[in-house]
Amino acid sequence: MKRALVIGATGGIGAALAGELDRRGWAVTALSRSSDGFDVTDESAVEAGLARLAPGFELIVVATGALVIDGAEPEKTICAVTPKALADQFAFNAIGPFLVLKHALHLLPKDRPSTFAALSARVGSIGDNRLGGWASYRTAKAALNQLLHTAAIELARSHKQATVLALHPGTVATDFTAKYAGRHKTVPPETAAKNLADVLETAGPAQSGGFFDYAFKEIPW
Repeated sequence: MKRALVIGATGGIGAALAGELDRRGWAVTALSRSSDGFDVTDESAVEAGLARLAPGFELIVVATGALVIDGAEPEKTICAVTPKALADQFAFNAIGPFLVLKHALHLLPKDRPSTFAALSARVGSIGDNRLGGWASYRTAKAALNQLLHTAAIELARSHKQATVLALHPGTVATDFTAKYAGRHKTVPPETAAKNLADVLETAGPAQSGGFFDYAFKEIPW
């Protein structure tokens, strides 16, 4: 049985994805800050949490994410940006998932295909940015995309059958998006999880380092 590790498994998307993978026959290990103290912004917690796991995960997904941190709402103007909001967004949405990858390298097999994926967001696309605003969140997700793309190049040498992906799940109907969905069509977490699982089970090394949406369509950087 193939093994999957889902980080952020008590969130709306993470919980749904863990359930969907379980239904598809994966042996799922779930970790989260609320249940296991697995705080992606704390490197010692990430290192300790992953060190306890046995190697051999064919799939690792980081489903963490935060739009509002410490009460800092997405900025509507340049004047609303603060150093703390920028730093907090980077810590949670860019550095955190990359720390997971750093300390999960020993969990990925070198003798067979494996996938490491993290949830990004379309608003992290520089080429697709036509509205402005949300500077901290956008920039953190753009940084995550660069980190994953860079990691994919290195893993192509050390883990030749590995795939590294940045994934946009769509606008999912969760507490995370409730206040900000606006006119965007939303989908239930279960639908998003099914779509993401389809992408995760389809993508291979040819797509490693790419930025894709829930329909497996490539998103411009």
